[in-house]
Amino acid sequence: MPFETAETTMWRLVQLYTGRVGYKRGVKSEGLSMTPPVIDCSGWTGLLLMRAMRAENDVAGRTIFGGEDLQALQSWSDRIIHEVEARTGFILEGHDVTAHNLPRFATIGLKIGQPAWANNHPRPRGITHIVQVVRRPADGTPFVSESFGSSVPPGISLTPLDEWLVHAEPRCDANEIWAVDPFRLALKN
Repeated sequence: MPFETAETTMWRLVQLYTGRVGYKRGVKSEGLSMTPPVIDCSGWTGLLLMRAMRAENDVAGRTIFGGEDLQALQSWSDRIIHEVEARTGFILEGHDVTAHNLPRFATIGLKIGQPAWANNHPRPRGITHIVQVVRRPADGTPFVSESFGSSVPPGISLTPLDEWLVHAEPRCDANEIWAVDPFRLALKN
């Protein structure tokens, strides 16, 4: 199976941090060393992807995912979606974001409301949240891993993909959801 190392790496991170790390807007991976540990949605997604892609590079003993591509994943939610789309030419939108259509390790951006902080930081498509599809290595079952500030308790959570998509249905209806495939970045190298 392609990207088996990436799958295992992301699953280990999810198992390590789910339910143990809170949410704080604007805090990236450095927040994991804070007391208590915190991270925002793009920091979490970026960390999952960067660690998984570096692990694939390491196990292959060569560059599968280039440094510029990895760096592009260390940004805000809207930029991550934009950069992956621009570099791969692939994006799904609205009702095309289904369990059947999603790439194996899709990164999904959503427009969730119009928060006041976004007024000073205009975002392409209005994307204000990002999540990562991860797979349980034992059986390949898909889940959504995210760091979110409004859930109870706030922070990193893990939800079965089908259940998460049911909750995301209003975003699909409003064309306020987009999915990209960051692992297509490997095709460039």
